[in-house]
Amino acid sequence: MNAKRVDPRRPYRVGPNGLRRIVLGEIGIADISAGPGSLGAMARAKPLRTNVQPTGWYMAVAHAYRGRLDDHAREAIAAAAILAGPETGVIAVIFGAFHEDAAVAGADKVVVVDAVDAARFDPEREEFVIEALLEEFKPEHVFMPDNLLGDGDLGRRLIARQRASAATHVVELDGKHVAVGWSGGARMADQPLPRFVLLQPGAVDSSLPFLGAGEMLRAPEPDISTKRYRDLGLEPTESGAIALEEADFIVSAGNGVKNVATLEALAQSLGATVGASRVAVDDGKLPRSKQIGASGKTVSATTYFAIGISGAVQHLQGIKACRHVIAINRDAGAPIAKRADLTVIADAEDLMQALIARVAQARLQSEPETKA
Repeated sequence: MNAKRVDPRRPYRVGPNGLRRIVLGEIGIADISAGPGSLGAMARAKPLRTNVQPTGWYMAVAHAYRGRLDDHAREAIAAAAILAGPETGVIAVIFGAFHEDAAVAGADKVVVVDAVDAARFDPEREEFVIEALLEEFKPEHVFMPDNLLGDGDLGRRLIARQRASAATHVVELDGKHVAVGWSGGARMADQPLPRFVLLQPGAVDSSLPFLGAGEMLRAPEPDISTKRYRDLGLEPTESGAIALEEADFIVSAGNGVKNVATLEALAQSLGATVGASRVAVDDGKLPRSKQIGASGKTVSATTYFAIGISGAVQHLQGIKACRHVIAINRDAGAPIAKRADLTVIADAEDLMQALIARVAQARLQSEPETKA
């Protein structure tokens, strides 16, 4: 079973620590457990940003991750929506499968290019789609997240190809100017708002008091006869060879795990990497290299199984960047239950054995029948 690393194109959020953010207003206390893309009654009660036919356009470009936009991507769309005037529309171009409502993010028109995602490297298709839309809509400004890969790489290639005015690592902006850190961050340098704006995380508040029209458009289809790049695919890697910091799926043991062999078998069946709490490491169940927490490794897995882990504050600090936390514990009042998205109250050994059996059954049912 091959395991998956954390996608390096998935940027993480860094607090701005005193930098100003564009904030248009608040609509009350929302239920963040539903996720940023959920549409409750409060979201549907928001008015449209504009009701007039656009005479000009702003564009936002970002990559989705597993069907969702992260905070950094939402901030790029929000920047376009906040700065756009009532006669300016916002078109969002999203690479990768997308299962949310872009209207909530502030987009009036949405182009989803699901043929390109984190697992399929196709820079020529990305460039073709954006340049075709630049020609069609002629946006005055283009906003993108500035990260190490994905959006940041695409943004710089587009800037070079278009020979356009640009600003990268932008931490502050308004309708006329952008600002970046200078002299080691001790000062701020500003310039007029350029055509391409690559934003640092936290530069914009993505909570908007309005909706975009959210109209879906078809993506332009490229006609590329000869490609300069060839995607060789992803190299399979065994779960045991992946560092915890890079693991996208972690099964972690706490004091409630009595049989480490069962936990390792579960991780093997799920294609996950094994982790541990400090208590489990101190008891000698797993090596120190597997320890997760303030005194161990900090992880950012998409899925984190906390099995028999009570949830001490030091451990919670190590998993704060994980997207989905599933806790298996006999104590419904354990601190991990407050952090977990799903808590199963059960004996760890019994549930691990049941999961192993169920995964094996599901895999057997999915395999094609062979003739004798």
